[in-house]
Amino acid sequence: MAERIIPLADHRLLNAAPAVPTSLETPTGLLSDALARPLQDLRISVTDRCNFRCVYCMPKDVFDKDYAFLPHSSLLSFEEITRVAKIFVAHGVRKIRLTGGEPLLRKNVEKLIAMLGDLRTPDGESLDLTLTTNASLLARKARALKDAGLRRVTVSLDALDETTFRRMNDVDFPVADVLAGIDAAHKAGLGPIKINMVVKGGMNDQEILPMARHFKGSPFILRFIEYMDVGASNGWRMDEVVPSSEVVRRINAEMPLEEIEPNYTGETAERWRYKDGGGEIGLISSVTRAFCQDCSRARLSTEGKLYTCLFATAGHDLRALLRAGRSDEEISTAVAHLWRARSDRYSELRTANTEGLQRPVKKVEMSYIGG
Repeated sequence: MAERIIPLADHRLLNAAPAVPTSLETPTGLLSDALARPLQDLRISVTDRCNFRCVYCMPKDVFDKDYAFLPHSSLLSFEEITRVAKIFVAHGVRKIRLTGGEPLLRKNVEKLIAMLGDLRTPDGESLDLTLTTNASLLARKARALKDAGLRRVTVSLDALDETTFRRMNDVDFPVADVLAGIDAAHKAGLGPIKINMVVKGGMNDQEILPMARHFKGSPFILRFIEYMDVGASNGWRMDEVVPSSEVVRRINAEMPLEEIEPNYTGETAERWRYKDGGGEIGLISSVTRAFCQDCSRARLSTEGKLYTCLFATAGHDLRALLRAGRSDEEISTAVAHLWRARSDRYSELRTANTEGLQRPVKKVEMSYIGG
């Protein structure tokens, strides 16, 4: 069998610091991009490491034992992360999500959560502070996370069937331990808890109904995510995408559904509820029904690069500004200019012309900036 060779763009080695305008400005709490999309959400990757090797994110044939992860000295310190977050909050960010890799692998992450929890919006409100995890360490950390100020968690779970789940995570991790983590988070008061299932055709789509049955009537919100072409390492193909419409069709045939309104403008998931009152599910359709027009999310990589799109091909090195002694006002002005110039809408373009966007593109890996 021919060896699979995947061209990876190592964005960690690209160190272009953004220009700092000579005319500095004071943030107003309202910052919009070139398509009039406000800056409201910041996703912060706290580590590029993960203890899973999920086939759609960090496949083992790329992220093997010889893969060189970032040294600790390259990572943003908790103080640097908090400083950058404070700047973004001044520009209008109201929600911060910690991601990875697996964020619970970052030592003393509870300390960072407490530091971020002290931040306030311009109108004095607390932040919506959340975290996405594979739940492998959640059972032992849930109470400490809650006590530190975390509000809620989102858990990745791609199957209930033991064989399928172990094949998906590719490190032989058991389903029961993830479910135990979910229960521990619920008991600690981290909620509402969302469960994310990435659906890859031919690998775990047979688990759509078992997952729906299991979480129907529970306090948890199950969300189905279309398999996406993030980065290059997962070998994405359009024929492995199970459209959200098909997910709804399968579930509705057994457990009738009806669509409901989003909670807020820019919500990534379409919401559906069971007609018998058994709760709701979500559909994240970034391949077949792009939601770029409402995207309000910025992403900060583990070592301080700002990305304005999940499918970005380049980042902006804020760490270089931090460690060059630039003031908060200077960094804030640089961020404002970057966001105002933002015109990313990759998913809309791909939806309109998927074939044309299947040529090799050096997109950043999802494991590097979080999902």
